[in-house]
Order: sequence, then C-alpha cells, then structure tokens
Amino acid sequence: MKEAIIGYMETPNGANPIYARLLDLRNQINYHNYRYHVLDAPIISDAEYDRLVIELNRIETENPEWISPDSPSRRAGAAPLEKFSKVRHPASILSLANAFDDAGVMGWYERIRRLDERVEAASFVVEPKIDGLTVVLHYDHGLFVRGATRGDGEIGEDITNNLRTIQALPLRIPVNPDDQTPPINLVVRCEAFIRLNDFNDLNQRLAEAGEKTYQNPRNTAAGALRQLDPTLTAQRPLTILAYAIVSADGVKIISQWETLRYLLAMGFPVPEATLCNNIDETLTAYKTLLERRDRLEFEADGAVIKVNNLDLASDLGYVGKDPRGALAYKFPAREVTTKLLEIGVNVGRTGVLTPYAKLDPVEIGGVIVKQATLHNFDYIAEKDIRVGDYILIKRAGDVIPYVIGPIIERRNGEENKYVPPNKCPVCEQPVEHFDGEVAWFCVNAACPAQLIRNIEHFVSKGAMNIVGLGIKIVEQLVESGLVKDIVDLYLLDERSLLTLEGFAEKKARNLVDAIAASKGMPLDRFITALGIRGVGEVLARDLAIYYYNLDAIVKTTREELLTLEGVGPNIAQGILDWFSQPVNLQLLRKFKQAGIWPVEANRAENPSSAGKILDGMTFVITGSFTSHSREELSALIESMGGKVTNSVSKKTSYLLVGENPGTKLEKARELGVTTLNQDAFEQLIKAG
Repeated sequence: MKEAIIGYMETPNGANPIYARLLDLRNQINYHNYRYHVLDAPIISDAEYDRLVIELNRIETENPEWISPDSPSRRAGAAPLEKFSKVRHPASILSLANAFDDAGVMGWYERIRRLDERVEAASFVVEPKIDGLTVVLHYDHGLFVRGATRGDGEIGEDITNNLRTIQALPLRIPVNPDDQTPPINLVVRCEAFIRLNDFNDLNQRLAEAGEKTYQNPRNTAAGALRQLDPTLTAQRPLTILAYAIVSADGVKIISQWETLRYLLAMGFPVPEATLCNNIDETLTAYKTLLERRDRLEFEADGAVIKVNNLDLASDLGYVGKDPRGALAYKFPAREVTTKLLEIGVNVGRTGVLTPYAKLDPVEIGGVIVKQATLHNFDYIAEKDIRVGDYILIKRAGDVIPYVIGPIIERRNGEENKYVPPNKCPVCEQPVEHFDGEVAWFCVNAACPAQLIRNIEHFVSKGAMNIVGLGIKIVEQLVESGLVKDIVDLYLLDERSLLTLEGFAEKKARNLVDAIAASKGMPLDRFITALGIRGVGEVLARDLAIYYYNLDAIVKTTREELLTLEGVGPNIAQGILDWFSQPVNLQLLRKFKQAGIWPVEANRAENPSSAGKILDGMTFVITGSFTSHSREELSALIESMGGKVTNSVSKKTSYLLVGENPGTKLEKARELGVTTLNQDAFEQLIKAG
C-alpha cells in the first residue's frame, strides 16, 4: 500500500511524496463533498468516497503533525466547550422589512423609487427566504477560521467548531484549487438549516429507537448549532446556503446576481435565485416560488427581493435596522381551527392595551400555539369574535399567530360577546382613546405593568445606553423594590446592589459607574429615553434642537408643536398629554433633583443661531474624512438645522465630499448640485 502511495504522483522540489498524497486526498475529498452536498451531482460511489476518507485518516494518524484545520477529517474533531465566546461582526448583520401582499411590495418599490430615480430602471433578484438560522463565516487566505451566529446583528456567538461539522461548508476556498485566488479576508452570510427529507429521516430514526422526536426543522437546526459539544452537532443533518458577502478584501462585485455566482465559484452552495428585469417580473417570480412552496427541499416562509445593483442598494440606506434595498415578501400563512377560551389584555411599554386570545392549544407548522394576537378592540368588534367561539388561526409569516375570525356556523349559543375594559387591567386607572386611532392607552407612567419595559427602554443603546443593565437585572431591581420608578436607578449604590443575587463588588461598582456616566447623555437621548408615544430618535433630536431644554417643552403649545416637521395632531397630543400628567411631572422633578437635566449643547452655547445656520439645507455625504467620521458630520449638520439624506437629487443643497468619493459625486455633477470639501463646509458654517 505504501508503495502505491509513493508512486501516485511526483512531488516538486523533493517534497515528501506521502505528504503530497495527503494534500491530494484532501483536495479530492473536498471536491467530492462539493459535488455531493452543493451541486447534488456526485461522480463517485459512496464506497469509493469512503476509501479516500479511510486513506486520509490513516496518513494523518501516522503523521499527526500534518493535521490542519482545513482537513476534512476535522469536521467534528474539537473538544466540548464550557460556553460560547462573543464575536463582533465586521459589519451589521441586518434584518429585513416585511410585505404580505403585492400592494405592500409596490408600496416599498414606490418609496425607494421616489428616493432614487435609478430604481425605475433597476433589476431585482428573488431568492427563497429559508426558515433557518443566520450564520456568519470568516475566511483567512481561503481557510475557514471562524463562524458565528447573527446574535443582535452586531455581536454573535462563536460556533466555529459546530459549523465545521457541516459537510456543505467548505473548510478551504476555492474548492477547486485551480480556480481564482480567494481574498485575504472574506466574510460570508449564510442560512443554516435542515432539509425536510433529512428532518423526516432523523425523526423516523429517533422514533424507531424509542427516543423523543423534534417538532420542526428550524428549532432542531438552531439547537444543534448551539451545542457545546460539536460531536452532538455532527449527528444532525445540517447544511447551509450562502447568499451575501459581508466583507471581502480586494473583491469588487457590483450586483447581487454576481455575488451568488462568485460564492458558487468559491465552493459555497447558494440558493436558487431568479434575476428579474423589473418589478413586474419580480412579482411573477414570487408567485412562481409560492406555487413551488410545497415542493421545496426546505422550509421557506417567503421570498427575499433584493435590488440587484449593490451600489444602488447601499445608497438607498436604511430605515432603523432594515435596509431599504431589500424586502421579505412573506408567503400566506398556514391556517388551523381551535377554540377561543378567554380574551386577555396586555399593557405595552407606551401604555397601549392589546387584546390577545387564550386558545385551546393547537399545532401550527410544528409549533404548539396557546395564544394569538387579536390586534385591537375594534378588530374584535368588526369580526364579532366571542369568547367560546371556534376560530381560524394563522401564523403571520409563519411566525406570529393571530386570529382571522370566528367560524359562525359552529356557534351553539353559549358564546359571550366581549366588552373592552374602561380601566387599565393592572393599575385600574381610566384608559384613553385618541381620535383617529384604534388603540386605547393607559397614560399612567407609574403603571406597574409598564415599569419594567419603560426602564428597559430607558437604559437601551439608543436612549441612555447604560451598559450592563439588561432586562434580567431590571427585573431584579423592580421585584426587589429597589427601583419603583426610573429615577430610582440614579439613587442606587453598591451596598444596595450587593443584596441582589449574582452581584459581587466589581459588578455592583461597574453598574453604579455606568448609571452615573449616563448623566452626561445629550438632551435628545434623554427625550428618547422617556418613551413618549410617537417620539422616536429623529423627532427627539428635533425637539432637543428647537426647545433646548425640558422646561421649554413642558410649556409648549399644540400650535407650536405642529410647526415641527413630522409632528401631526396625534403626536402633538401625545406629547402634551405626557407632559401634563401629574405623575410624569413629578418624575421630571425627581430627575432634576438627581442632577439629570440635560440641555442641548449647541442651542445653549449660541441660542440665537442654533438650529438656523443650516436651516432648510439638505446634505448628502460621500467619501471618508480625516478629522470627523461621517456619523459625526451628520450629527453636526442636524444639530445646526440641516438634514442629511442618503441619495443625491435635485433637492440636495450640498454634497459634502471626502476622500475616495463614490458614484454620488458623478450624480451631483449631472444634476448641478454644489459640492463642498471639508474646508469649504467649515467655511459655510462660519459664514452662517
């Protein structure tokens, strides 16, 4: 056998022929894995494949110093972990906005078309929306070195060893070593999942062995990837499909279609996609995919529509954490019938009363559903939904269950009409209703049902950003009685925190320091943190610039509020109501006594000019800058009354240009938009 190995191939420069055979075996096995798991087109028998693997294992056993991380033998070769470490993604791993019908898709299309005229001539790529788990793969010089969950979009969990067990995941790229050289660093976004046939086979084997079966492929895949022991993960038939490049050194790809072709050439399995020349073809592609839904090899809950031109998609920017250049068009949900046992009411963070159905438990798509949303009280009345009814249930986007309506034919006269509460079910204070809105509100900021959620919002990243104060600690603080309102956070000391489970001196000190540090947050973040109905980060910034302190907001009028952009009658009324409530005014007095009373800096320093220097001007920023980040420049412009948008149009006042500008500079020149470098921008501010 050894003679055969030696004579298999010539090795250059007198290299060890056995080592050369080892490299050849790895290449062969990786290639056949690619043919089998990615292309579904094997060219050798299972027996031939097994012989290659056996030979590789023998050589590596005899020469353990030659074992490397990219060897196919290392798929499940790691020791169990005690816990997962954290991984920061090189760029945000964003979610998608949803549409549930053609009208929703066309609404999205019209919005982005108005933002950028290039959309009208744009092509689109339609891909299946796989119901799996998002994972992020890192490659260094073509070698798979790290893999992580999506997490919160910024930081995920390191599941590298578990991902190595997935046969379809290439441990080294390109799979064919004769193909183009891979980038030095490549980060790829994928979906990990279990094919339906593999899932059914798995459950059959478990049932025959008398073991517990799994309810659905997605939860099974997610659970497998979060095993601390990779050998357990390897027992589950996981696979992946790659569909996006998060970052890549030296690779210039201009379209999503090209992205998929490039990933496939590197050796990644990619989803079957459709390139569409316009929005009408896109809708047709969705309908075709919907018709094939029950024949797909995986669970899919919709289609993902992507603007094909990546520069255009980037220029369209974001709404919150959702990119404007892509949309999830959800499939119609599955429906089931069950009995409505009771109607409960939840009180949300902003005081909204939301009814929900308590159900006779029923399975939908592998999930046992015991509750479902009823949207609002008007919905119950319009559908004439009664307690005791047999009702139809859907899972919106195959995720959130909701009540479609009653099956009237099954009524027997024992059903009871529902009467909405006129008092908050928690604090028993009267509820309020605003003209033109379906929601009813508890406007008592001291309502116990809202306190935990109010604090959670108050300390969040977009508000006061109190690091280390997560929801579990918030619950501890409220349940222990240490915090009875938000201001009590600033009265905490290390000694009181040490009475809580899980707190040692260092943890207590760090939390007290983090709370103290938040006192320096600017006014707009504080306004956001208050959680006033209808007031998000953008409006909070406008309020901070216009009023410059909370005393001025307390004294404002409806007429004055309505002069601000984005403030309609209901939002104005919501602001007035919040600042007129005695309990909320008492809260503000406590804040002032505790030393938390921020003032908008620019207005305070120069009240005569703040908010007016760039008033009425619209800016677009492109390129990089030496002294400021683009985010800092955006904040500066907005603090002086200007607006910052993502796309150049005829309405753009100035294009602020840094080093290495993109296509926005060409667009500005075409439209005759004035361009400014950083020096000219600073002169503009001074001149104002």
